Amino acid sequence: MDDEKPITEQAMETITTAVETTKDAAVTAVKQVKKAAKKVAKKVAPKKAAKKKTKKAAKKTTKKAAKKSAKKVARKAGKSKKKAKKAKR
Repeated sequence: MDDEKPITEQAMETITTAVETTKDAAVTAVKQVKKAAKKVAKKVAPKKAAKKKTKKAAKKTTKKAAKKSAKKVARKAGKSKKKAKKAKR
């Protein structure tokens, strides 16, 4: 420390230097975190999209299966009615 400068001025310079150093470190840390987050997002995003697609596909297949089974039941009911009518004759 300089003996010629007042103590308050020396303290202010020290504090300013510390603040600037901390700020630089924080900025660097934020950049690194963003970079890491992007890497993770790239790895995770395709999996999420695939899960959504499989869910949609599963929903579609269940709906189709339900419709088909409903049609089959309706056909069988219609056939059994026809058979019952023939049997009455």
